[in-house]
Amino acid sequence: MFSIIVLLFVSNLLILLATQLVNENNADLLLAGYNTMSKKEKEKFNLKEYLIFFKKFFFKLVLYSSLTTIISSLFFDELYVVIIYSICILLPLPFFLIKSNKNFKK
Repeated sequence: MFSIIVLLFVSNLLILLATQLVNENNADLLLAGYNTMSKKEKEKFNLKEYLIFFKKFFFKLVLYSSLTTIISSLFFDELYVVIIYSICILLPLPFFLIKSNKNFKK
């Protein structure tokens, strides 16, 4: 059980690290979708606010999935802990996609 929790925390740390590395200077290279926009579309996109939302969203995602993993590991065996972790990571992503497509165009 300990190895599963360690692996899940490592994956959370990698997610957190990846989101913290993205900034306005390297968004052209690292943000999927933004890097394929035309120059005109990029001018209409509020990148600064999007990055704030992006970082907060993934920080909360990592925090809540970590807490859920710890709590579920007290009550369930390894397979269920991994399933619960996967659901915690995947379930909020449609919200992220919908919100990021609607709210950050100028």
